[in-house]
Amino acid sequence: MSRTALRICPLCEATCGLTLTIDGTRVTAARGDRHDVFSRGFICPKGASFGALDADPDRLRAPLVREGGELREATWEEAFDAVAAGIRPVVERYGPHTVGVVLGNPTVHTVAGALYPPVLVGALGTRNLFTASTVDQMPKHVSSGLLYGDALAIPVPDLDRTDHLLLIGANPLESNGSLCTAPDFPGRLKALKARGGTLTVIDPRRTRTARLADRHVQIRPGTDALLLAAMAYVLFEEDLADPGELTPHVQGLGELRCAVRDFTPSAVAGACDVDADTIRALARELAAAPTAAVYGRIGSCTVAHGTLASWLVDVLNVLTGNLDRPGGALFPQAATDKTPRPAGPGRGFALGRWHSRVSRHPEAKGELPLAALAEEIDTATGDGEPIRALIAVAANPVLSAPDGDRLDKALDSLDFMVSVDPYLNETSRHAHVVLPPPPPAQSPHHDFAFNTLAVHNQVRYTRPAIPLEPGRMAETEILARLTLAATGMHGADPSAVDALVIDQTLGKAVRAEHSPAYGRDPRDLAARLTGADGPERRLDMMLRLGPYGDGFGVQPDGLTLEKLLAHPHGIDLGPLEPRLPQPLKTRSGKVELLPQPIADDLPRLHAALDQRPAGLVLVGRRHLRSSNSWLHNVPALTGGSNRCTLHLHPEDAERLGVRDGAAVRVKGAGGEVTTTAEVTDAVRRGVVSMPHGWGHDRPGTGLTHAAQDPGVNVNQLLDGSLLDPLSGNAVLNGVPVEVAPAHPSETARVTEKLTPLT
Repeated sequence: MSRTALRICPLCEATCGLTLTIDGTRVTAARGDRHDVFSRGFICPKGASFGALDADPDRLRAPLVREGGELREATWEEAFDAVAAGIRPVVERYGPHTVGVVLGNPTVHTVAGALYPPVLVGALGTRNLFTASTVDQMPKHVSSGLLYGDALAIPVPDLDRTDHLLLIGANPLESNGSLCTAPDFPGRLKALKARGGTLTVIDPRRTRTARLADRHVQIRPGTDALLLAAMAYVLFEEDLADPGELTPHVQGLGELRCAVRDFTPSAVAGACDVDADTIRALARELAAAPTAAVYGRIGSCTVAHGTLASWLVDVLNVLTGNLDRPGGALFPQAATDKTPRPAGPGRGFALGRWHSRVSRHPEAKGELPLAALAEEIDTATGDGEPIRALIAVAANPVLSAPDGDRLDKALDSLDFMVSVDPYLNETSRHAHVVLPPPPPAQSPHHDFAFNTLAVHNQVRYTRPAIPLEPGRMAETEILARLTLAATGMHGADPSAVDALVIDQTLGKAVRAEHSPAYGRDPRDLAARLTGADGPERRLDMMLRLGPYGDGFGVQPDGLTLEKLLAHPHGIDLGPLEPRLPQPLKTRSGKVELLPQPIADDLPRLHAALDQRPAGLVLVGRRHLRSSNSWLHNVPALTGGSNRCTLHLHPEDAERLGVRDGAAVRVKGAGGEVTTTAEVTDAVRRGVVSMPHGWGHDRPGTGLTHAAQDPGVNVNQLLDGSLLDPLSGNAVLNGVPVEVAPAHPSETARVTEKLTPLT
């Protein structure tokens, strides 16, 4: 007998509602939930393949423990005993900073990944935290921290009401959106055009998004900040800069004008390979639009001036009066946000509170660059001890970080490693203990992170669609037990972790004058919490204390977990609204347009005015049926156009003697790979493009389908030395590479691998 169940999709940032068809304990189909308050029935190929991912036979079903050099299946008790025996001696002998923690992208897609890693890192006391943020969006966090005093205060474009949208380094028709949670991003862009709005795309590739644009500017990779600075210059020079109602909340306009005075359109045109008239037109169109929003993403973040580019995106929104107004870029208000504090000066945002041991990279948002992980393990010289033990949660840095070969070797030298991962992949194969979470259908879902980036305020929660399979352990319990085992409390009831967090949170809430819980008894409040388990009680607490909450009875119509459960398709909380100055936490209580770290980095941008690449430069690319390294084992999501090939322009191919479909060697500072050439005019001259997340050809993994067409690891072309200095983000785009035809034998080998896919 089949039945249906609702589930929010965890496979990208769009967070679409799904209706699953379930036969017994197996998901047999997935379609869009037409009644979902946010996604309204939209679904993409990833969501449609939910059942195939959920039932992947390569998913680990039991913990693995290394014994005699080999991984064997073990009981959960054996696994956590091994974790405690492996990590605690390292901490006790060498100190907490010799334990590193790596958090992968999927952690922000699960309830467990949102609730427990902060507790784990805090309890360990280590400064060696590495996440996917520093190979992705850390520049945006840093620029937001400097502008607004809060690294998590990221304004998003008001897609449904804007008249003019300028995208730079973003391809949402493939990515489904990033740092901008918007189900059916393609439909929203088409609706923008249908109501007479304008879409401008700045990208070196003619992406699917660019093909939809009214204006596509094929900029030279890595020069985004120069172009945006020149647009700011034009706004000042032509008296188009008008923050309007923002003016009382902004400081530094005069200083900003002086800071961009050398970035004239004619000065940047050569470096950007965009003519001065086009740059002026971009600025004028932005200023003339009734409402407008500038939105930059990974292509403008993962470059040498990523933080400056991210800063300038928001600067342009401020200068045109489009920050914090409908149709512009606004700050979402998630249901689980902390109780809004009164407007006023805050503590501000600090960079470099500590540094990495070897290369002295500054900390940003509590994290060190993922590109530095290998040297922090394998290099003895430096201030203090190297990392000797590693905890990896849903992370595959062998493929996602630069120079995976070096990291591969470094992981083998660790005293101990534990990996929380459903697969034996390129990274988890090094672990001494692997703790596999259950398939997503057996887990609850709430989007803690992505609701803070949503283009419409709403709240949704789905309980597990399928009961936990015998022998499985909930991911929330896995991470709670891991926290206890790693911090000297092995054997304690895992519910103690949730109880501790609830006690601490309510203890702070009753002391905060702006909180609805102010002056009340925290024990009484804790007794009022509902939920089937600790994670649900924590969610109930966050909802009640949040901006829409019932305040434990203060607002009887406010949100609670019980109310949310009564609305299985979610609750619509309304469109985004202006919120300034409340979100600001800068020391001045204003938007600080020219923070000192930004000003100090501008001379480096000025030097880039005279820089030109001597040869080819590399950029990445996304595919709608892919997500980093973790969906290549699902047959329905690979093949066709989702292949690991090198895109290059026909003129470059002719000059290099490269034929379409032939094997090519690509060489960078970190190494060399051989892949297949795909000649296309969708990429501009002088630029080549490869997708990331591939390279599934290492021994000892358990990814059967991915290994059949492994592709190559594009990050192996990088040596990890190129970082954006303010954020520590790896430079993945605009890097120089050499391309040459491969030996004929390599062409035959590559062609043979591709035959099943053609």
